[in-house]
Amino acid sequence: MADRHDLSTLPRLLLRNAREFPRRAAMREKDRGIWQSWSWHDYHGQVRDFALGLAALGFTRGDRLSVIGDNRPRLYAAQLAAQCLGGVSVPVYQDSIARELAYIWSHADVSVIVAEDQEQVDKVIALRDELPHLRWVVYDDPRGMLAYKFDWLKSFADVQAAGRERAAKDAGLLEREIAQGKADDVAFVCYTSGTTGSPKGAMITHTNAIATARMAMASEDFRIDDDYLAYLPMAWVGDAFYTLVMSLYVGFTINCPESPETVQRDLRELGPTQLLAPPRIWENMLTGVLIRANDAGPLKRRVFEYFRRVAEQLEILRADGKPIPLGLRITYALGQFFVYGPVRDQIGLRRTRFALTGGAPLGPDTFRFFRAIGVNLKQVYGSTETTGLVSLQPSAEANPTTVGRPCEGVEVKIAERGEVLVRSAGIFRGYLKNEEATREVIDAEGWFHTGDAGFVDPRGHLVVIDRAKDVGAVADGTPFAPQFIENKLKFSPYIREAVAFGHERPFVTAMIAIDMNTVGTWAERRSLPYTSYMDLSQKPEVGGLLREEIAKINETLPEATKIRRFLLLTKDLEADDAEMTRTRKVRRRYVAEKYAPVIDAFYTKETEVELTSSVTYEDGRTATIKSRARIEDVETREPAHA
Repeated sequence: MADRHDLSTLPRLLLRNAREFPRRAAMREKDRGIWQSWSWHDYHGQVRDFALGLAALGFTRGDRLSVIGDNRPRLYAAQLAAQCLGGVSVPVYQDSIARELAYIWSHADVSVIVAEDQEQVDKVIALRDELPHLRWVVYDDPRGMLAYKFDWLKSFADVQAAGRERAAKDAGLLEREIAQGKADDVAFVCYTSGTTGSPKGAMITHTNAIATARMAMASEDFRIDDDYLAYLPMAWVGDAFYTLVMSLYVGFTINCPESPETVQRDLRELGPTQLLAPPRIWENMLTGVLIRANDAGPLKRRVFEYFRRVAEQLEILRADGKPIPLGLRITYALGQFFVYGPVRDQIGLRRTRFALTGGAPLGPDTFRFFRAIGVNLKQVYGSTETTGLVSLQPSAEANPTTVGRPCEGVEVKIAERGEVLVRSAGIFRGYLKNEEATREVIDAEGWFHTGDAGFVDPRGHLVVIDRAKDVGAVADGTPFAPQFIENKLKFSPYIREAVAFGHERPFVTAMIAIDMNTVGTWAERRSLPYTSYMDLSQKPEVGGLLREEIAKINETLPEATKIRRFLLLTKDLEADDAEMTRTRKVRRRYVAEKYAPVIDAFYTKETEVELTSSVTYEDGRTATIKSRARIEDVETREPAHA
């Protein structure tokens, strides 16, 4: 039997929660417009039945189970069930193409795949012959599955029924299995983004997970009555840490939205008390707010802009530790009633005590906007290899230029060339089947080499500049950090993605992917017809719009790093085409090779260049599209304001 006081593994935390607060909500799921709840007692029962069902199917200690799909309670329960039996969870991105899935499932020797629905099962069927270790595929949603007749395919309900039969014969089996689990057993294999090649499987142990949870608790006000919305990809370490570590450690409730398309509506309805979102989500939220403000009548628009400037002025003073004049405080209080409160309510953050952004740097303008309207937004820094957490900003010290203080129990030092090194109990065990890569990032003294360039400021906050390999200098020696410039560009609601170039070049240039929705709305208001992304992006009027946006951004940049030339891409940057990772990070090396003719043309007098774009479909098929795009010059004079 498991020792009640031994909480060294995630399954033991589940037993604790089911025993000590059985009626508290552990999971909620929005289904057909109605929130349905599992208590901790229910959650334990779901995990128990599925774990014993897996045991009946021959799943044993050390086996690996993968889940694919949107955020669903049963997919989380399946991962925990595997861990109860001493197995390992291997979540994958639900929008991965066939080539990526085949690599991960084969590399991880996955023996069981739990798929959300028919769409995900079809992906497995297409790859079945490439997966020699795969024994069973289990589906959650039975819709559309009636005609599927494979002896290796089972429903989630059937596996649980087999588990209940097994329990009837041996009631103590699950607790005995949990008792055998050790703290240094691998709990997850989370595959990295793969910015520099094939993704690597980071092995995260129960010790890594629980030690990191303790660090988080010491740094932030997590509460048992918190509500968290689980909408981020399950394969991202940030989601795994919240839903399968912090929820179990603290006991708060995980809420799963009805679908990716309803996340914004479900967010407003739930009003979570805490939120984790990568920069892209905050940028999208801001874009939505700005679009609604621009679409409002003249009076409302002027009121919004006035109070927005007031809030940002107050936030800058507050961040700098300067006194806030009485008049500004009174005006800000009025803004709470007229603007800030309604905006927070509209985006679903009315109850949010704190919100975290991580995964990549967030532009300072976006950061200040949310802080200014009363959202306690703070930066958090971590990576898959650090179990998602290194540093976190205290609420009173939130600042767009740092990623906070190292958490309690985390050591940080800066190497000679400026690389950030980290040592803690949260550092992963190593990369699956890749000892050489493990030795490259973990040195003999246990320091993990993050690959990020940064420094520690006088207050003890960690400042991350960019990926160490991406930091360079323009031809005159001025430091050049492309991510900093790209974040500035993405503050514009008309820009979805940007890639900046300038290392060892005479000036800075940028490739830009427009935001189709925002630019499309702008074009429609001006009766500007278009047929596709390609057609819209190459309209002279759109080029003029983006030229003005870049000119405004240039006003905030040092002279040597102002953007002098740009090109509007004829398609968005896509993870399926290997231009981005699944967490929306630019794969710079690949992009630089793919768009080499564009980069060369930037630094000649050419005004047009041919683009060859490859489009990758889910089944791995590719198509090639050729187009021509204009290279635009940015004037250095004051931009004309529309």
